[in-house]
Amino acid sequence: MAKKYANKITLPFPPTINSYYRSIPRGKICQSILSAKGREYKDKVRAFLGDGNPTDQRLMMQIKLFMPDKRRRDIDNYLKALLDSLTGIIYNDDSQIDCLAISREEVTKFGKVEITIRGI
Repeated sequence: MAKKYANKITLPFPPTINSYYRSIPRGKICQSILSAKGREYKDKVRAFLGDGNPTDQRLMMQIKLFMPDKRRRDIDNYLKALLDSLTGIIYNDDSQIDCLAISREEVTKFGKVEITIRGI
């Protein structure tokens, strides 16, 4: 029987999806690539967590977003950068996530994200 996965981590506040990718024209099509901000965030996450040992279990995640300021924000705009940055460190692919809860918490200087992950 596989060991149940459980972990609680705190990470820097992620970039919005609007700045995570850049579109590059390639002839008649546009190709999306990871932006400099996106690469920087992935590097920060790897620095915080190390190379990791990704699990192959089905997962449930609770994400608490502590915004860096009081500006109006859509909380779903931060998920892509956050979930993609954990790929290869916490899990093999974010398709392993079966249950996902996200909440907006109090404003915290510089912002942060608290994530609780459990195997199911």
